[in-house]
Amino acid sequence: MANATNVRVRFCPSPTGNPHVGLVRTALFNWAYARHHGGTLVFRIEDTDAARDSEESYEQLLDSMRWLGFDWDEGPEVGGPHAPYRQSQRMDIYRDIAAKLLAGGYAYPCYCTTEELDQRREAARAAGKPSGYDGHCRDLSAEQKQAYEAEGRSHIVRFRMPDEATTFTDLVRGDITVQAENVTDYGIVRANGTPLYTLVNPVDDALMEITHVLRGEDLLSSTPRQIALYKALIELGVAKEIPAFGHLPYVMGEGNKKLSKRDPQASLNVYRERGFLPEGLLNYLSLLGWSLSADQDIFTADEMIAAFDVADVNPNPARFDLKKCEAINADHIRLLDVKDFAERCAPWLKAPFAPWAPESFDQDKWDAIAPHAQTRIKVLSEITDNVDFLFLPEPVFDEASWTKAMKEGSDALLRTAREKLAAADWSSAESLKEAVLAAGEAHGLKLGKAQAPVRVAVTGRTVGLPLFESLEILGKDVTLARVDAALAKLTA
Repeated sequence: MANATNVRVRFCPSPTGNPHVGLVRTALFNWAYARHHGGTLVFRIEDTDAARDSEESYEQLLDSMRWLGFDWDEGPEVGGPHAPYRQSQRMDIYRDIAAKLLAGGYAYPCYCTTEELDQRREAARAAGKPSGYDGHCRDLSAEQKQAYEAEGRSHIVRFRMPDEATTFTDLVRGDITVQAENVTDYGIVRANGTPLYTLVNPVDDALMEITHVLRGEDLLSSTPRQIALYKALIELGVAKEIPAFGHLPYVMGEGNKKLSKRDPQASLNVYRERGFLPEGLLNYLSLLGWSLSADQDIFTADEMIAAFDVADVNPNPARFDLKKCEAINADHIRLLDVKDFAERCAPWLKAPFAPWAPESFDQDKWDAIAPHAQTRIKVLSEITDNVDFLFLPEPVFDEASWTKAMKEGSDALLRTAREKLAAADWSSAESLKEAVLAAGEAHGLKLGKAQAPVRVAVTGRTVGLPLFESLEILGKDVTLARVDAALAKLTA
């Protein structure tokens, strides 16, 4: 099997629906492995299922790869020596290989009907025997084939599995042996002549000279079949070698069940729409089965590439933890240059996310508040609610926050705070803090209790960005007007 020299790996998704985070994790590990070894990443589209595949999903896949920062060396939009890289455009290749397998005796036509297969499987189960395909059509004579044809029976093409056990070394799981009775002859071409995944996937890997197949654990059971097919392809002169296989651990969701496409947290689009950084999301996904070191959870893609070895992947299932994902994303937000951060927030500062009129947005205020906002949010979409008080004509009051902050005596505190703020130096956040502190002391309150009514009066919320820097940026006139409005509401 292949070694780690001249590494060629592939990422080969089907264009069905939104990309899944488990799929992204697979792409990430393949990309990191290729880049670590100075190898080649082949991006291939498995679009032979006309009923489920769509051009929209195909475009979405390419867009997602670009957003994540993955570059590929061969594939759509890039080309390469093994084009085309969409399976729907390679049907003649598969038909030719299937014909060679039939001619060489590696495959055979199977005329069994679905009903016959079901009956024989049921009988095998009842007798306590393996219920896989029983080889009924393995050695039909020419006369028997003609008789079936005369009956008008159609046939699929089955690959003839060897009678001995299959042993291989999984890059993640070590040595694996599968006995022959557990892997029976399998279909590679449908009755209508359409090739199946079981044929096209290994054939493409062979023709594209893939050296390492890193894929999900759910495909582990198909490996003995593919190894047998590879051996046949090598004997036919189609393949050069059998690739090394590494099966990545399941990504688990709620209730320790495998994360499926139906799970709300599975779709990549959810994370894009919430404003996760590609850097933060990839950092977290890399931890689902791998780690840079025991004491470092935060790292860049370059640091991952420098250290990544598939042999270090943990074979045990990895649980997707949304809170940890958010925390890691928050750390990556803090690592951004403030100008970069401000630019990445731009989509959430205008329609359809922003509740303020476009002309109300003030670039100078945004530039001033951005460094403070950068330290407080976990995902970029949170920026809208955090800064809306700067650009709306009046704060949007959260009634629960209003009730929580405006206790008995808050009107008196606000009057004192207004007086102190009116006399403060508005070029200094520290001066504004001293003003509110003094107001609190006049009413026997510490700063935390004193600033709560002021925050709600001015921003509408009990929590948010640093208060005194926010007041400084908002300005004296607007701040005092909002305190006056809150006093009017309290005394109405």
